[in-house]
Amino acid sequence: MIKKLFLGWLYALLFCLPAFSQIQEPVHFKKEWKIISDKEAEIIFKGTIDEGWHVYSTDLEEGGPIPATFNIDEITGAELIGKLKAEGKEIDINDPVFGMQVRYFEKEVTFKQKVRLTGTTYKISGYLEYGACSNENCLPPSKVDFQFNGETSQTSNTNAQPYTTDTTPKNSGENSADTAGSETQQASIKEETSSQSIDYWQPVIKELQQYGEHTEESSRSWMAIFFAGFIGGLLALFTPCVWPIIPMTVSFFLKRSKNKRKGIRDAWIYGASIVVIYVTLGLAVTLIYGANRLNDLSTNAFFNLFFCLLLVIFAASFFGAFEITLPSKWSNAVDSKAEKTAGLLSIFLMAFTLALVSFSCTGPIIGFLLVEVSTTGNVIDPAIGMLGFSIALALPFTLFALFPSWLKSMPKSGGWMNAIKVTLGFLELAFALKFLSVADLAYGWGILDRETFLALWIVIFALLGVYLLGKLKFPHDDDNTHVSVPRFFLALFSFAFAVYMLPGLWGAPLKAISAFAPPMQTQDFNLYNNEVHAQFYDYDEGMAYARRTQKPVMIDFTGYGCVNCRKMELAVWTDYRVSDMLENDYVLITLYVDDKKKLPEPIRVTENGQERILRTVGDKWSYLQRVKFGANAQPFYVLLDNEGKPLNKSYAYNEDIDKYIEFLQTGLKNFRK
Repeated sequence: MIKKLFLGWLYALLFCLPAFSQIQEPVHFKKEWKIISDKEAEIIFKGTIDEGWHVYSTDLEEGGPIPATFNIDEITGAELIGKLKAEGKEIDINDPVFGMQVRYFEKEVTFKQKVRLTGTTYKISGYLEYGACSNENCLPPSKVDFQFNGETSQTSNTNAQPYTTDTTPKNSGENSADTAGSETQQASIKEETSSQSIDYWQPVIKELQQYGEHTEESSRSWMAIFFAGFIGGLLALFTPCVWPIIPMTVSFFLKRSKNKRKGIRDAWIYGASIVVIYVTLGLAVTLIYGANRLNDLSTNAFFNLFFCLLLVIFAASFFGAFEITLPSKWSNAVDSKAEKTAGLLSIFLMAFTLALVSFSCTGPIIGFLLVEVSTTGNVIDPAIGMLGFSIALALPFTLFALFPSWLKSMPKSGGWMNAIKVTLGFLELAFALKFLSVADLAYGWGILDRETFLALWIVIFALLGVYLLGKLKFPHDDDNTHVSVPRFFLALFSFAFAVYMLPGLWGAPLKAISAFAPPMQTQDFNLYNNEVHAQFYDYDEGMAYARRTQKPVMIDFTGYGCVNCRKMELAVWTDYRVSDMLENDYVLITLYVDDKKKLPEPIRVTENGQERILRTVGDKWSYLQRVKFGANAQPFYVLLDNEGKPLNKSYAYNEDIDKYIEFLQTGLKNFRK
């Protein structure tokens, strides 16, 4: 039964995964010309946004994400009234990466621009520009072109005729370079950009796909979630609330049954009941909060502050300040019900009694797991985490029932179990600072910059080492003066980790904890300087230079507002092996797809049967990424030879340095062939 249930969850997870596609179309706009009065009208853009994506609002601070703007190419017989306005459920948060307040919309948004009609006829054309991001990547600035014209009337509301009535984002398409008219799409670009005989803009989508799908990293794999839960279950197993119960429970099942086979069966059912109880708890978290709410937890300041306080309370409980227990009448009632019933229900109620009685030890571990897993934003993660936890917790009951002789070799209860609790308390205290950091950045308190965070972690892990060596005592610790070998090695590791973090006070990246520490820009004193800078910011110039020097090229499609681009540059490019190859073996060309600099003249292209106007440098590089490589998300890295042909599969957001090095080395190897 449990096996079928697990496989069912696995299949559901796999079928819920989106199909792989480099071109993404998360936002769809419909535009409308609405007559308000004889002399006033309104241009309306109604957008629907895919799950997991958001569109930024208007009037955001400079240096942040791309705001929504209303832009005019031509206007006669009319004038604008006020600014572009956004309507919908606006979310206003402080983004810890940008370090500023940002506003955006999820699911749907409406942008409106009022127009005053000043003549008998009018004509207005232009575009709405907006930015869209998910938790994994951001799209380049996207545009919705419009054109309305007509006659004003004192007696009737004559609607203007729009250029088009329904549009998807113009920054995307299904392998647009392979469709008819692709030669026309590239002709205008080549006239404006390059007089070279080699066509560097020639599409290479099929050639790129022959190398395989690009390397990309999801937020967290279900196997990692399961393993984290399993480790948590093992730790809970060795606490004073659970370990002494194992021999009593197993002996009860074996003695109450007339034969050993039935006793083993009951023990298996008991273990399966534990799994069902805790997995149900994981599913309840998703049902209570919902998928969208879980996705918001990772950046919501209130919840992060609440989680911080919750983990501090759990840590204090493990230190011995108090015990977190459920009302005794709950466990007594369930236990009494179990005695009065028989069969499978009796065994299930016994397992439920274990869950209630052991809550003082398992509660903080379960709480930490659910808090950490829930903030990944994946709706199935809490259930997978609890599946791993419950299997680890149930495993000894079934194994000892199968092999009763093992009970004699079980380590006896003692002070070592309290040492595990206190160690967990130190770890929960350290992780509480992670959530406090998010809240601190969100509210702008400025109390937990990177140095302060690292200083606290250094002190916490140093004190953990002191405790493991027996130099620090808590209320429930025994008076043993000797230190066991496992405790010594754990203390050694804790001290070593504290020493490892010391250089971070002066700006060292500390890649091992980059996911927990506040961003580098909160560091006041920084002596570290090992950043990689591009040699060219123009595609054609960089390709021409690479041909002259006979070097391969790495194209870095990025954006000023791309969060994961900055993560890659800090976590991966700063590795000396990566930086050496980028600076010496490749010609690095960085192309900003949200560069607002105007082109000398707008470029008209035809894409997917529709005419588009490239007005900015960012438009040009975004168009290059789509038509040549069939992608539109950033970060996006691709390796090319001197004729613009791919040398390896593309690479997206993945902070695995070894994979990135392999990506670069494979490109060099293919280039030298």
